[in-house]
Amino acid sequence: MKKIFVGSLPADATEDSVLAMFSEFGTVRSINLIMDVFSGKCKGFGFIEMEGHEARAAIAGLDGKMHGERHLKVKFEEIRKKGKGGRRR
Repeated sequence: MKKIFVGSLPADATEDSVLAMFSEFGTVRSINLIMDVFSGKCKGFGFIEMEGHEARAAIAGLDGKMHGERHLKVKFEEIRKKGKGGRRR
């Protein structure tokens, strides 16, 4: 199972619209769109889980593709390392 980051989604994106986009490349195991607490609209990004070969096909097929007026950003999730970060004291 691979987790995919998808960015540059429109504010009116829903789980159904994202599912329709990704399901042509394989079975979508889960969708987690990040929603604004106050407006209830999509913040423009989310995460999708698919099997490895299906995830690679979805990335190849959707990364850079126009969706509305934006170019989608689709890539494997990058795990951030925990550390000191950029906090100032």
